[in-house]
Amino acid sequence: MSSRLDKSWKVLASPSTASVDRCVDIFLRPDGTYGFEEFRRDPEDGGFWTPVAYFSGQCYDTEAEALAAARERVPWLSDVLDARNETDRT
Repeated sequence: MSSRLDKSWKVLASPSTASVDRCVDIFLRPDGTYGFEEFRRDPEDGGFWTPVAYFSGQCYDTEAEALAAARERVPWLSDVLDARNETDRT
């Protein structure tokens, strides 16, 4: 977990690329709001997850709203989620 995410936030989902070098955490805050953050993991970072943007400060009323916003703002996420949904159907 990145230092950008507060330890009191509960990560609900963390979809990642097939190469596991990018991920998005969808999380729930204690106040009942939701958010997301995008991360990357590169060998030169020692394998640690590094935040890519400052999305975690934005608040959403539902997990679905946070996920929809993440899909809009993280270019690769829709492809990953759509491929996962397609696999789940087979």
